[in-house]
Order: sequence, then structure tokens, then C-alpha cells
Amino acid sequence: MPLPPYIRRDQPRADDRERYQTVFARTPGAVAAPTAGLHFTPELLAACAVRGIERAFVTLHVGLGTFRPVTAARLSEHVMHREWCELPEATVSAIAATHARSGRVVAVGTTVVRTLESVAAHGPLSAWQGETDLLIRPPYEFRVVDALLTNFHLPRSTLLALVYAFGGRDFIRRAYDTAIAEAYRFYSYGDAMLIE
Repeated sequence: MPLPPYIRRDQPRADDRERYQTVFARTPGAVAAPTAGLHFTPELLAACAVRGIERAFVTLHVGLGTFRPVTAARLSEHVMHREWCELPEATVSAIAATHARSGRVVAVGTTVVRTLESVAAHGPLSAWQGETDLLIRPPYEFRVVDALLTNFHLPRSTLLALVYAFGGRDFIRRAYDTAIAEAYRFYSYGDAMLIE
């Protein structure tokens, strides 16, 4: 079981296979879990369904590049890593139906945002699979996602750049100041925030 470099253990433990895996996981290929999904359990998903919250899925095989910090002097000069993703037709239909009834598309994690926005950057949303190297940074016009559930990310990361683009730099900085002051947990097994 590949673990992120900030989980400092020489070898994965037996419980990592279960704990560092989302309830959504289906297709082998990622080198790390999309960590926002770690917050969901079968019980929580059932409670969401009772409230009429629907689910649709994408696949993005998280790569090692997701852990690479931004080292370029300017974010615009950062060479974004490539990751394989898939947007199935069923999800395209679910998004269209949600927007048609003025519902919200809530992405669970930055990997979902990258997948949806990668496809939308090339025209109307349609089923697609392939590699993306989309670097979402301020300013960015989001075409699909209305709200984002995400973990607290590392400084100098492309994940934090995406969150800044979505929530606005000042708002997100205040959220991070609160997280630090209140001793929230960051990274894979950390706390999460919902950005509307």
C-alpha cells in the first residue's frame, strides 16, 4: 500500500490497506488515496442518501507528482504532473440533471475537481478518459463544480493553489489561520472543510 511521504513509517502496517482507502475505490491504479474521500463511511453515505443527496463518480489515478511541492519562483512556471482520469457518461448525465434543477455539484476532493474541470476546459461536458495536467490556480473560472469538500493541504502545493482558486486567497487564508489556531489536523487523516 503506497503511503504519502509525510506518513513517516518504514513499512505500511496491516491496517493501512483498510484505513488508507476510500469507500469509493474500485479501479486499481492510484499511488495514493484521494484523501477527501477518507471522511466517508458506508453509514455516512447512507445518511446522505436518506436526505436526497445523490452520488456520481469519476476516477483519477492520483500520482506521485501530487506530493511534489511547487519549487518554481512563479506558480505559472510550475510543470504540472500528469494523472489518468475518467469521466463516465452516467456522471455527465447526473451533473446535467443536477444543474438543470438548480442543484449543486459538490466535489469531494481536488482530484474530482481536476477531472471535471479538465474535461470542461475543452468544451461541453462529455464522457472522457485520458491524462490531465491541468494546473488550477488563481484566477480560474470553474465551469462545473459549485462546492468543494477538501482536506487542509500543504503549503507550496498545487492542491492548495486549486483551493485558493476556488475559495479565494483571503478567505482560505483565514480558514487556515483558524485551523492552525484550533489545532486541526492536516494531510491525509486530517480534518476537512466545505467551501461554497
